[in-house]
Amino acid sequence: MLFHVKMTVKLPPDMAPSQAAQLKTDEKVLAKRLQHEGVWRHLWRIAGHYANYSVFDVPSVEALHDTLMQLPLFPYMEIEVNGLCRHPSSIHNDDR
Repeated sequence: MLFHVKMTVKLPPDMAPSQAAQLKTDEKVLAKRLQHEGVWRHLWRIAGHYANYSVFDVPSVEALHDTLMQLPLFPYMEIEVNGLCRHPSSIHNDDR
């Protein structure tokens, strides 16, 4: 199943810079691994915001939830999720 996910990160202003840096490093490592595994299919930065639009390819809503909860920055995110399905006017046979 494909899901469009908007993630907006809101770190506390009083968070130690070293803690924020470590969270960001850990997040980057996991994001790259999930992309190589095909779970995190697409990742785009939203210009001017500490946020991204992503597409995840997971077997279920529960799998998406479990994946998102693994993210080191998860406790500091506002997340919006939309399920995706193939559009009948798409010219591609497989939009995955």
